[in-house]
Amino acid sequence: MKLSSIVIAALALLFAISFAVATRIVNPSESVNALWLVIAAACFFIIAYRLYGAFIAAKVLALDDRRTTPAIRLNDGSDFHPTHRLVLFGHHFASIAGAGPLIGPVLAAQFGYLPGFLWILVGAVFGGAVHDMVILFASVRRNGCSLAEIARKEIGPVAGFTAALAVLFIIIVALAGLGLAVVNALFKSPWGTFTIAATIPIALFMGIYLQKLRPGRVGEVSVIGIALLIAAVIGGSYIQGTFLEPVFDRDREFLIWSIAVYGFFASVLPIWLLLAPRDYLSTFMKIGTVVLLAAGVILLAPEIQMPAVTRFIDGGGPIIPGTVFPFMFITIACGAISGFHSLIASGTTPKMIIRERDIKPIGFGAMLAEGFVAVIALIAASVLIPGDYFAINTTLSFDALSAMGFAPEKIKELSATVGTEVAGRPGGAVSLAVGMAYIFSALPGMKGLMPYWYNFALMFEALFILTTIDGGTRVARFILQEFALLYKPWGGQAPCLPS
Repeated sequence: MKLSSIVIAALALLFAISFAVATRIVNPSESVNALWLVIAAACFFIIAYRLYGAFIAAKVLALDDRRTTPAIRLNDGSDFHPTHRLVLFGHHFASIAGAGPLIGPVLAAQFGYLPGFLWILVGAVFGGAVHDMVILFASVRRNGCSLAEIARKEIGPVAGFTAALAVLFIIIVALAGLGLAVVNALFKSPWGTFTIAATIPIALFMGIYLQKLRPGRVGEVSVIGIALLIAAVIGGSYIQGTFLEPVFDRDREFLIWSIAVYGFFASVLPIWLLLAPRDYLSTFMKIGTVVLLAAGVILLAPEIQMPAVTRFIDGGGPIIPGTVFPFMFITIACGAISGFHSLIASGTTPKMIIRERDIKPIGFGAMLAEGFVAVIALIAASVLIPGDYFAINTTLSFDALSAMGFAPEKIKELSATVGTEVAGRPGGAVSLAVGMAYIFSALPGMKGLMPYWYNFALMFEALFILTTIDGGTRVARFILQEFALLYKPWGGQAPCLPS
């Protein structure tokens, strides 16, 4: 028997044990430890990537490296640009993983931890990963065209025009919501604003280094970028109280215009110069933080406080008033399956793939990574005492929550520990930050640093979301370019700046 088969068999056995414990098939009367959810999710996603992903790639899509990809055939040094698969994975993951895998599972925890956990596992593998991979494959085989352009060519001009309008509307609405989340996270947060602003010059340097100074040296630029990113994160924590604080302590209007200006440049500059290296850099922080959280859960083995299923599955919940079906599946979208991913998979990413075999790790693998992020977010919310969780995510009085059977217990202590009032802060972002800070501060040597980790978590959420905004803005530019090319107002050419 091959070593790989033995490893897969061992992972399958480990998954079966951890899944049985997490779902209370084994020891249903005992409380569940969060580490079982981490182990079950990790094993399931690894097995799915190795077996199911390989099956889709080989038997269904028949990926063929002998085919020349659009990145090579149509290379223009701007939008079509052959990109190392590690850098491209970082760009793709950063673009698809926005607020959804963080906020959705946190809000859906009101139904209990188990419905969301099961949906993330099943949805990410059999829905989201297949969806992303197939769309990416279809766009690569059609010269990197968007979904709207594919619809126009395959169905007709009316379908293509309708799809383009729908996609453009979806992007505008999605980016508006995501932009508001970023602004709220960075408002009066000089640490977060400094760190995120610092990623822009770092990314520009990385892009020039990789393209002009040391072409192909991904390892070198990764080490440099990570070192500079860590310096930016640590340096940002010392901004408050210095002469730099007024520079980065900005109001909402300034932040809104700053994001708009950044989105413009990210959408028109060559993708190797700003967008791809910044997304790649951000992915290190995203995945690094999630892995650290997972390690903390495994090391600390915190108990899941939220019941497996609450009475709100039948409706009437204080956060989501509807029943578990369909509202839980609507709430957890990006962590399991999301149509927004198709816009990235038919937007920037297919124009950068060097060979078809990279479609599997980028399309299938990035979605599984996002599913794992969603599981960690669900755990961060579920380790909070249910009464405290509801006190943060609703504006109901403590007496009203107590009447529902979820009395707040440590909410005042949590507010005092993080240094700000956390009760009555609905939306999911604050409760996620509190849950993350709770796990991080329980690590060895981290006691007393909960305010630091709370602010770090808010900055982490803003970084997570912002990378979706810049990628989405560039995709919107592609849609407008295709409109211009269709109606040929520039004599058959569709320059990017007018778009």
